[in-house]
Amino acid sequence: MHGPASSGWLLVALCAATGAYCLLRTRSRVEEQRRAAGGEALMGFGMAVMAVPATAFTPPVWAWPACAAVFALAGLPALRAARTGACHLHHLIGAGAMVYMAVTMATSPGSGDGHGHAQGDAGIPLPTGALLLYFVAYVLVTGVRLVPVAAVAGDGRGAGWGDRPELARACRLSMAIAMVAMLLTM
Repeated sequence: MHGPASSGWLLVALCAATGAYCLLRTRSRVEEQRRAAGGEALMGFGMAVMAVPATAFTPPVWAWPACAAVFALAGLPALRAARTGACHLHHLIGAGAMVYMAVTMATSPGSGDGHGHAQGDAGIPLPTGALLLYFVAYVLVTGVRLVPVAAVAGDGRGAGWGDRPELARACRLSMAIAMVAMLLTM
């Protein structure tokens, strides 16, 4: 992605930490939460890799198509499950956004250095704008929902720290914020 190196490294740290937490959440006792946490861990680590500043690392030519393929495959289970809940639809949109960003990076004019982008023409491309609107709305709605859940988190039911809904929402919120930042640099 583009932008100052310091903000790029902050995005890398945020996404990697979120991916690590989601990886720990895969130890949940609840099957559905384990599956969702696995997909979110992949998303967090993938976003961390994509956010590495261009000045620090030039990926090989095959890296962006490989990222697109990985996230297209990761989106297939979400595509099947999207009919059953909004969380699955969010995972599908997130995987689609990652595929879009990887394809954009692979096909942009400056992609010879692995970090090209297609700016310079009039305005934001329609897919980028639509994804930005979705993720900004998601951040706002999830942020508002996070406050009440945190207030009832200590109800003493004995749920493990990986099964707490406010932590899962905070994880998704941080990845959505990072996605907004990444889309703004496209």
